[in-house]
Amino acid sequence: MNYTPNDLQNLTFKRSIRGYSEDMVNEVLDKIIEDYTAYIHENRELKDKLEALNQAIQHYKNIEESLQNTLIIAQKTSEDIKKNGYLKAENIIKEAELKAQKIINEANQEVMRIKYEYEETKKRLHIYKSKAEALLHSQLEALRSVIDDQDISTVDCFNTADCVNIKE
Repeated sequence: MNYTPNDLQNLTFKRSIRGYSEDMVNEVLDKIIEDYTAYIHENRELKDKLEALNQAIQHYKNIEESLQNTLIIAQKTSEDIKKNGYLKAENIIKEAELKAQKIINEANQEVMRIKYEYEETKKRLHIYKSKAEALLHSQLEALRSVIDDQDISTVDCFNTADCVNIKE
């Protein structure tokens, strides 16, 4: 049976012929009551402290859980940012490649246009040279026929700068 301090205080012993000294027993009981009361008080304080510590532990567990969730969210956000960064980089590279290909295609078309113009100009020059050559040949033939019709003295006139009159 567990005694409370009140039980101990109200406890009475039977007397016997050779019993213990009542003062001495009361003194011991007072001391036990005092110690027992102190232990109960200390036990209550320890239980209160334990409860407070359990609440603190629960508080810190909540904080830990919150921090873990925050860390998970931060990691996911970081991965999303990296993924988006890689996607943007790939898009930029693809756009740059497309622009570069477009520039190359335009440059190739310009080269082809210039080559075509060059060939056309070359053909026109060849035609012009042929016509000029034909004109010069026809003029030369006309001069030869005029010269053949004239006498030899007139032909000598062409060779000298002093001749002024050409006979027909």
